[in-house]
Amino acid sequence: MLTLCGLPISNYYNKVKLALLEKGVPFAEENVGTFSKDEAVLGDSPLGKIPFIRTAQGGLCESQAILDYLEAAFPQPPLLPADAFAAAKVRELTTYIDWHLEIVARQLYGAVFFGAEPLSEGNLARIRKQLEANIAAFKKLAKFSPYVAGDTFTQADCAAFASLPLVGMASKAAFGEDLLLAGGVDYKSYVKLIGERPSAQKVVADRKAAQTKA
Repeated sequence: MLTLCGLPISNYYNKVKLALLEKGVPFAEENVGTFSKDEAVLGDSPLGKIPFIRTAQGGLCESQAILDYLEAAFPQPPLLPADAFAAAKVRELTTYIDWHLEIVARQLYGAVFFGAEPLSEGNLARIRKQLEANIAAFKKLAKFSPYVAGDTFTQADCAAFASLPLVGMASKAAFGEDLLLAGGVDYKSYVKLIGERPSAQKVVADRKAAQTKA
């Protein structure tokens, strides 16, 4: 059985967890903190990043590499289209969500979520400009019809459901407005739709339970 290692409050952990649940893959969970120095952890995730999985063949880290492994090892039900170009478009969207939206917004998390020192006006202006440009680009790619890549639930939805709310909340806290909504990305109705899936409900319930214990 696979073991998913990390924390249920992590959006990248939940990206992988949602894919596992959608595919019906049996898995165990192991709480592992971010940037652990434990050699057993570093053997599977050399930078101590979460999530990572343990398999019969060994450890595997990086959320997208894990999703691609799951797609190859457990092809049914598919989370990528069979057509090569359509599958690449799903990966393209996932890259935009992970690297051009969430990672940019992540620069705000310390100050708005965890009580870190406020960012300078210069840094806030830089992050806002980058987010607004990247949101406009994302809007050109995203379908929301009803899923983010089209009419079928895919890997891109695992990323979007886990990360878009964080981007919206962080930008609202930092700038006084949700930059996704301001940019014309109606992600809230989309998140509500995905939230009706049993897999998403499980992810949310486990995340809330972990936050209560923290």
